[in-house]
Amino acid sequence: MRRRIPVLLISTAVLTAVLLGSGCTTVKPWERDLHAREDMQADALDAAIDDHIYFSKEASSGGRGFGGGGCGCN
Repeated sequence: MRRRIPVLLISTAVLTAVLLGSGCTTVKPWERDLHAREDMQADALDAAIDDHIYFSKEASSGGRGFGGGGCGCN
């Protein structure tokens, strides 16, 4: 029983170190385009959903180039 506890403790520590250490990496700015996936890019549907949510919260319509808000004041 005495020998089993240190082995379990050491194996747990090693496993924890491996799991925590494997997620740390640095990506150079010129490598970021190589790691970007096409399916993670926003498409027209995402933009439409974002606009719908934004304009619903702002109570305004028209958009990005217009002055004023949904209150009627300019």
